Amino acid sequence: MVDTLDIGIVGGSIGGLFAATLLTRAGHHVTVFERSVHGLARRGAGLVAQPEVLEVLHEVDRDDAARVGVIAHERITLARDGRVVSGDPSAQMQLSWDYLYEVLRSLLPADRYRLASPVTSVETTEQHAVIRFDDGHSAQFDLVIGADGLNSVARSTVAPEHHTNSYAGYVTWRGLVDEGSLPSDAADALFDRFVFFNGPNAHMLGYLVPGPAGEVQRGSRRYNWVWYRPMTTGQLADLMTQSGRTRESSSLAPGQLPAELRDQLVSEGLNELPWPFAAAVAVETHPFLQAIYDYVPPRMVRGRIALLGDAAVMVRPHTAMGAAKAAGDALALRSLLGELPLDRALSRYDRERLPVGRAISEYGRGLAASLPFARPGLVVPEGRP
Repeated sequence: MVDTLDIGIVGGSIGGLFAATLLTRAGHHVTVFERSVHGLARRGAGLVAQPEVLEVLHEVDRDDAARVGVIAHERITLARDGRVVSGDPSAQMQLSWDYLYEVLRSLLPADRYRLASPVTSVETTEQHAVIRFDDGHSAQFDLVIGADGLNSVARSTVAPEHHTNSYAGYVTWRGLVDEGSLPSDAADALFDRFVFFNGPNAHMLGYLVPGPAGEVQRGSRRYNWVWYRPMTTGQLADLMTQSGRTRESSSLAPGQLPAELRDQLVSEGLNELPWPFAAAVAVETHPFLQAIYDYVPPRMVRGRIALLGDAAVMVRPHTAMGAAKAAGDALALRSLLGELPLDRALSRYDRERLPVGRAISEYGRGLAASLPFARPGLVVPEGRP
């Protein structure tokens, strides 16, 4: 009989929630510590319904959430003037990131998801793991899971010799707008399709996702656009400082981009993008940004600390497999902890999941090598692993 564990999870995004819901359902005592004050709704946009994500939803008895998606009935590529230059009749369903986040969070008791709990470090001994918080207090657990993403504090303990990310040289701007906000001609060109554009300095895609509460009826959905653009390290640092962030920051949440820079982005969209995409950019009043990084660790486990999701291995978004990888990590960890003593379970987790993450990372870098602004004219087949 495997013991019930007291588990602390650093990071309350999708990866942390995958682990928290599965492990709670398995009988463990789980507490999630999330640094944000108000939660993470609208921090993500859309995601592809990969099998691992659907399996987690099945395991936590929320198969209904897996059916809350919008189907794109074809995939097309636009020319700069807005003409359709290629098409593929393959259908694909997109889920809503923030709806999935709310579904998973609702499965945890309120006192087990603690907002405004920034973690400064984690430590491990033979007997326990410790989470230290920025207000000076600490908490002790049988196991700590680092699911704290790109800037994970858990990495420096698990892999002190290599815990920093490598910037890929480009960023992704994102928008998420009510479908009714788009002009009718742009809506006719974009809706019910997975749409791409490849230009000399841009790769862009867009698709419909459910509304914030899972609405899928026409008129209540949202349009999600993703605009990849090259940006030097210096340009990224300057953008962060102009937006009131530190030069070392790597992301902007909705509302953090100053109005004048948002207006500049809209103007650049008009100059660089097909008119339907430019219209979608123009109606987003609060675009958000994520710089693209790579990270593959030498290990995912040290003592009683395990890394999961982006904290473990950063994968390029072109793979459409970031959430799926985090779900796979959580499923594997749940199963191993149910079969083996803690030390053996963690050892197996490291051996099994690190090669998976490494392979997805390599796949994503291969896709990125064909980005239009790296090699003009080639298409990045997003979402097709």
